[in-house]
Amino acid sequence: MVDVNNFASDGWFKDEFHKRYSESAKEIGRFNLAVFGKTGVGKSTLVNAVFGAEVAKTGIGEPVTKESTLYLHTSGFFGLLDTQGLEIGIEGDRVIKDLAKLIQERRRKPQSEQIHVAWYAVRFADRRFEDTEAAFIQKLADLGLPVVLVMTQVPTSPTGAFHPDAVEFAQQIDARGLPVHGARVYLTNAKADDFSGQQVHGLQELVDATFRCAPAGVEEALTAAQRVDLKRKQEQANTVIAGAATAAGAAGATPIPFSDAVVLVPIQLGMMARISAIYGIEVDKAAMASIAATAAATQAGRTVAGNLLKMIPGFGTVGGGAINATVAAGFTGAIGAAWSAVCVKLGEGKLRGVNGALDTESIRALFLDELKNQISRLKLHGKEK
Repeated sequence: MVDVNNFASDGWFKDEFHKRYSESAKEIGRFNLAVFGKTGVGKSTLVNAVFGAEVAKTGIGEPVTKESTLYLHTSGFFGLLDTQGLEIGIEGDRVIKDLAKLIQERRRKPQSEQIHVAWYAVRFADRRFEDTEAAFIQKLADLGLPVVLVMTQVPTSPTGAFHPDAVEFAQQIDARGLPVHGARVYLTNAKADDFSGQQVHGLQELVDATFRCAPAGVEEALTAAQRVDLKRKQEQANTVIAGAATAAGAAGATPIPFSDAVVLVPIQLGMMARISAIYGIEVDKAAMASIAATAAATQAGRTVAGNLLKMIPGFGTVGGGAINATVAAGFTGAIGAAWSAVCVKLGEGKLRGVNGALDTESIRALFLDELKNQISRLKLHGKEK
């Protein structure tokens, strides 16, 4: 049971948040992607656009075996397996040999240590797809690795139409009947160019394809790792919120507000930590933001939180104004939804001051506004019933 007096301590809160986040991270696991293609096709730009730049910050990664051609970078919920400056057309057999050994070894390990999907990238400007590349893709598929074929740096017209040469190039590749997901090549541009007016495109389709061919059990890790599909993150967060609300309702009657709800604190803290992980918020940043966010409710205490709770249908029906199951579930759900809104902004790089530090006042204001909005919805819902 949580000591309510210690709950007010930022140090306790941060330590407990780290613990809960770590537990969530372990349960979520890691999505591991292998990326191949000739040198200069834009693999790093593509990966950074979909999964963020954190992996690049880890350096060149570690060789997966002694004298291996393959290097594994890991960051949070994402692992990247790639080659270091090798020309696939020339050294593809060596890569395949190392990859086959790696896959064989990792099949005996937990799923988070296995390789889940491969991207093979070709560049539109090259306008050539060689037989050696087709053979490499076939060998990837023979290893049991789902392959998504991607064309990079594809220009579009002002109306969004693909360059006709890119369409023709893609048709030529598709005609080979390669063992790739969807039997097609996905056309993308991962980096906007203000000078030419080219916009980012095709990344949502690429992410969708990756989800479809990824093995069962890695969806939550892939959801947390990718930065393109916010809707998937929101849906996963809503699932967590619903589970926490149910658990809070089952916890029984407890006093108010958030800071005093001894039974609810572990449930709500675990919920916030897991939502942070789903949105890919780094743990230290998430912990600091969560302290600021919950301060909006706890500092307001019985005056603000208490008044908010009175808006929830069922409040006050228990002696002494204790939270009954309906209120516990409703308030926990409201906290989760408000925190999810904060995480969306954090994931977009917002809620920061001019010096780059977290803007705690903006976090508190956003959290409290969203909390009020969520509880107002509960009130309206109760009246409809």
